[in-house]
Amino acid sequence: MDRTPQDLADALAAQFAAAGYGRVEPPVLQPADVFLDLSGEDIRARMFVTTDAAGREWALRPEYTIPVARAYLASPGAAEPAALSYGGPVFRLRAGESGEFWQAGIESYGRPDIEAADAEVLALAHEAVLAMGLSQPEIRLGDVGLFTALLDGLALPPVRVRQLRRAYAQGQLAAALAADMGGPATGAGGEHAGLLRAVQGQDPRAARAFVEDVLNIAGISTVGGRSAAEIAERFLARAEADAEGGVSPEAVAVLRRFAAIAGDPDAASAQMRALAAEARLDLSRVLDAFDARTGFIAARGVDVTTLAFSAAFGRNLDYYTGVVFEIRDGRRRAGGPGADVKPVVGGGRYDGLIQTLGASHPIPAVGCSIWLDRLAGATL
Repeated sequence: MDRTPQDLADALAAQFAAAGYGRVEPPVLQPADVFLDLSGEDIRARMFVTTDAAGREWALRPEYTIPVARAYLASPGAAEPAALSYGGPVFRLRAGESGEFWQAGIESYGRPDIEAADAEVLALAHEAVLAMGLSQPEIRLGDVGLFTALLDGLALPPVRVRQLRRAYAQGQLAAALAADMGGPATGAGGEHAGLLRAVQGQDPRAARAFVEDVLNIAGISTVGGRSAAEIAERFLARAEADAEGGVSPEAVAVLRRFAAIAGDPDAASAQMRALAAEARLDLSRVLDAFDARTGFIAARGVDVTTLAFSAAFGRNLDYYTGVVFEIRDGRRRAGGPGADVKPVVGGGRYDGLIQTLGASHPIPAVGCSIWLDRLAGATL
């Protein structure tokens, strides 16, 4: 008998409860602005949004991480470590797939043993999909914290850092580095070049008002959930990019070498340490944490030689700060070109999110989500 997403959610809830993760179920209807502010570009055009009588926008929850974090923050135990699980429907426009689908997952809050908590969440996700019948799970790893430390060490112009972080999150880092990084971020012949030159060096308030006036004259009030003021801010950031200039050839070379690093975690660590030494960058703290996490993953019974780390691998949500990972169905990948290789599990560390949502201080947090429709299809 085929298992429904509800069946899988209940089975996973029992498995996670045995590991100490209590089940929560945050409301389906959530404030839309929280996701627009925190989840990145990818989520904006894919949410189901409505407006209440007071004009406030609400969304059917497009994912669980932020709703569970909000529920944790509102709970009496918000100052204490917590291990929570969930399972239910989420709502997001997906090409070729239903806009309503089920997810289950776990979130771990407040643990100071960062690397051990990362390893636990990854291992529990791995054990869960194996228990549900995924016979050939493939685990892919990245590390936002490591990439951030590299950018900090290279001391790049802030606008270039933002540009590279966006490309990294979207899986386009190699393509971004293949472009000309030595000149301005927007060339004189680029889109809106004349207007960009007109606002460079102007008083920020006057320039912002000017751009807003141009948008209002054109009848543009919102684009993709952004107001005219927000669009103006992004436009001025592009002008700032021209003023700040580009990235040195030496820094570009380091970034390209970093983006090419891949392999199992131990091999990748050796490559990254060699690169840091040659580039005279102190990445010892983050690399020591990277190696410690690998050790904890191995201690949880996962064969680390089978893990696929890629320095260029990120996940397209803005709140990640540390390890990121996905688990895919290896049988479908083996199907060759055109095979369905969408992730069955996705997760990572997001230490700044709880404070952004209102906590008085940063709270360590790591978690993952399992797409139950994909898991059901992968285990037939």
